[in-house]
Amino acid sequence: MNQRIAVRAIIRKNEETLLLKRATGRGSILGLYELPGGRVDYGEQPEDALRRYLHDEAGLHIDEATLFDVVTYIDHDDRDIQYAVITYHATIAGGHHELRLSENYSDYVWQSLHHVRSGTVTDLTQLLIGIIHQESIIDDSLRKMQSGEYTATDVDAVVYADGGSRGNPGPSASGFVIMDGKNKSVIAKGGEYLGITTNNQAEYHGVRIGLEKSAGLGLKSIDFRLDSMLVVNQMNGIYTIKNRDLWPINERIHDLVAQFDKVTFHHVPRELNQLADAEVNRVLDEHIME
Repeated sequence: MNQRIAVRAIIRKNEETLLLKRATGRGSILGLYELPGGRVDYGEQPEDALRRYLHDEAGLHIDEATLFDVVTYIDHDDRDIQYAVITYHATIAGGHHELRLSENYSDYVWQSLHHVRSGTVTDLTQLLIGIIHQESIIDDSLRKMQSGEYTATDVDAVVYADGGSRGNPGPSASGFVIMDGKNKSVIAKGGEYLGITTNNQAEYHGVRIGLEKSAGLGLKSIDFRLDSMLVVNQMNGIYTIKNRDLWPINERIHDLVAQFDKVTFHHVPRELNQLADAEVNRVLDEHIME
């Protein structure tokens, strides 16, 4: 497999992001919008490549560029090529006139990424938009936790749950920590070794064992805190569960949820789920030492 490096820019103005519409290129990207950027030349520094693309393709000059994220992407038209995509938050130097597009682009828009419709942007841009959305949700969750807004005083307990696989699939375990909803003291904690399975299955089993323990304690209203955005969205009905291996676990979870008066699911950053993560690693370490 060949590996290449590319850069992309997130340029914002009044909560809207700059997207450029492709006028040239292969059929899978022609006529679609994308975040500005392109491939890094041999010997070229990524930030220099970003400045070059923005100047040559849109007539823009960067005032400042700060690293946002680095992700890998398999080219759908040539699956032997894997890109390492370096994405920056970029601010444009003052005193600029209107954008000047090269022949590679036919139009541009400033658009809220929350309003971008599927099928109007390239696959890579769709991937990056998803990451941007998830980061904003994580930042908001962290802000609420730090400010005290994100509390659960109206439930009996807060359940932190997690799961992990060393190998994916590989030896896996799930863990939970149940805290009193009022004084935040630990009511119970524990974990379960699952054998050989995947990260997603382990995350779901973390919810299952957290529910089983909560039911055994006679709790009636609980709020789950999970660092898996996928599991939270699926439990809240935002995403459907397409993986058949998860269906039996999901059915068991729904049977358990029916035993409670109230069960909610919220996403928290990984650094705020360390207690449950510690239970996962404790169980895995104990099993390996046996």
